[in-house]
Amino acid sequence: MEKVIDSNSSISITENAAKQVFQIMEENKIPKEHSLRVSVKGGGCSGFTYQLGFDNDQKEGDTTVELDKIKVVVDGKSLFYLMGTELDYSSGLNGKGFIFSNPNATKSCGCGDSFGV
Repeated sequence: MEKVIDSNSSISITENAAKQVFQIMEENKIPKEHSLRVSVKGGGCSGFTYQLGFDNDQKEGDTTVELDKIKVVVDGKSLFYLMGTELDYSSGLNGKGFIFSNPNATKSCGCGDSFGV
């Protein structure tokens, strides 16, 4: 599994995840100028939950990095919790979906969508 990493970035994305992001953008006719917004919100069974979405708005405090031709935007508060995180995609026996490997998470739920620090 190949990682795509920007040397100035605190987040990385695997080749599998990048391919899936491109596929989703194509299938949903999302303009290539849009960014993948990665964020953390309060909630979930472990305290925080990950969110992915697309947008074309740059907000104050956002950090933008380009990873394998994908512009990834993270707000300042979320960046604190996502430092060192790897975004991957799996289509294995346990189902399809994005997987966050977050070294800051001290606990997580069984589904992997929620974490605590």
